[in-house]
Amino acid sequence: MKEQNHPLYSIDRDHIDRLLGKEKPEDGDIVDLARLMLRYEGFPGASDLHDDMRKTLKLWGLSRETLNQKARCIWDAGYRPGDKGEDVVGSGFDTKDAETI
Repeated sequence: MKEQNHPLYSIDRDHIDRLLGKEKPEDGDIVDLARLMLRYEGFPGASDLHDDMRKTLKLWGLSRETLNQKARCIWDAGYRPGDKGEDVVGSGFDTKDAETI
């Protein structure tokens, strides 16, 4: 069977390369690897991504099941991508530097 090209391959390649460089994953890294593994599960192509995701799991000392359990716990604890835990309201304009009248 001929390998197919995934439309998100180039973006995902960058993410997986970043994850491969992490010896100790943070919460976002765990979630990223879990979602990428789900995305490519059963996909007939991107064998290099499959291989590198398996290498990343091995580097982190995790099984696929453990990865998924950790990712679920992270989500259950309130993790949301891009959320740094700050309550940001409005346009993001920095009022600390504003002059008072």
